[in-house]
Amino acid sequence: MITARQTRAARALLGWTQETLAEKALVSLTALKRLESESGLKVYETTHDQVRRALEANGIVFLNSDQGEGVMFVRAKIDSRRSP
Repeated sequence: MITARQTRAARALLGWTQETLAEKALVSLTALKRLESESGLKVYETTHDQVRRALEANGIVFLNSDQGEGVMFVRAKIDSRRSP
């Protein structure tokens, strides 16, 4: 499951506001604010899933290891074999 910090970091990498992410994830702004809160507010699992999917669809990769968690932004590769 993604963390509040990962969600905020992913938004920052994309340059999105909370309003933008809520719209793209099809969740309420209140639900997104709860998800991004550090106070441990409860959020439905479906809300987590919709937010994660919206971010991943826009190039965010979530990283989790024994050293911690993070996010990475990957751009779509341009096929150099295709002509413009």
